[in-house]
Amino acid sequence: MDDFRAALALHKAGDLAGAERAYRAILQAGDNDNAWGNLGILLGQRDDPETEAVLRRALALRPDKANHHFNLGNFLMRMARLPEARAAYEQAWAIDPATPNLALNLGTVALAQGDFARGWPLYDHRPERGRSAAQKLGFPEWQGEPLAGRRLFVWVEQGYGDQILAARFLPRLGAAEVRMVCRPGLARLFSNLPVQVVPLVDDMWVEPHDFWCLPMSMARWSGGSLWDGPYLAGQGPRAGRFGVAWRGNARPDPGRSLPAALAARLLALPGAVSLDPEASGVADFQDTANLIASLDFVVSIDTSVAHLAGAMGKPLWLLLQARSTDWRWMQPWYPSARIFRQPTQGDWAGAVAAVEAALTA
Repeated sequence: MDDFRAALALHKAGDLAGAERAYRAILQAGDNDNAWGNLGILLGQRDDPETEAVLRRALALRPDKANHHFNLGNFLMRMARLPEARAAYEQAWAIDPATPNLALNLGTVALAQGDFARGWPLYDHRPERGRSAAQKLGFPEWQGEPLAGRRLFVWVEQGYGDQILAARFLPRLGAAEVRMVCRPGLARLFSNLPVQVVPLVDDMWVEPHDFWCLPMSMARWSGGSLWDGPYLAGQGPRAGRFGVAWRGNARPDPGRSLPAALAARLLALPGAVSLDPEASGVADFQDTANLIASLDFVVSIDTSVAHLAGAMGKPLWLLLQARSTDWRWMQPWYPSARIFRQPTQGDWAGAVAAVEAALTA
């Protein structure tokens, strides 16, 4: 056990080479399911082809341990093997539903598969909800109670794209009044929605409401279809061009952005317009919506511009990684979206070539 603790300490410290040597030394002395399991996690961090076999070895030794099913599910999810990942997570759930992060991971794979009855309740286990400042408000969280005649306060969460996606649920709520906090860059864009928009400021005071809710929890309680039609808009004269959004923040996924050389290749095509704020000069998302309104379609990576184009009903050519399984793009949240995936993981050149071919088809 001391040897395992030492190996684990190396792993937690980020010394992957040292941790691997230590795990393998333990396994030379005999089978140890924890050493196999942690070695599998380590190998998965570098996409080692041995990963799955090692994780399954841990599981074969102790099929009664929820963590081994959970770790295998995480690997299968990264490999975009959704049905197998779901099965592994469900096995872990049957053994110990309290396994850390299991509820959220099972919820996200369920959402990716379109199982909203299973997915939305589990998605409420996301850390953004647990640590939200809204938890400190002096009135209760909305849990699906009828809202007729009542006031609902919607607090901000996650990224711009998540807030844009969730905005579709606002007209379905049926509350007497909805007040929604959003980041300042979204305030003008959301001003035509059936809500009172409140730009987020530090130390803001919130008057009492009947309930509060986070944007990404509205889907659980509001019902309705994936798509009721465009719900955001811009104004601009049609110019027969197309927009390109090629980079986003490094978090949560630095691999979603195009290399600069490939972005330049797209922007060199006839009629291409950059939607990068540094190039377009937009001040907020309403300015971006006005620019998108003037375009024939948008080519975008997985970023807030893609959500905005989709919410406007603008034709969207979405560039995704080969193994992307983000639930936001696995179901028809935006019917105008056409997906161009990397042929293999990391092959952005192949995805760009497919866009170029589609432009000349």
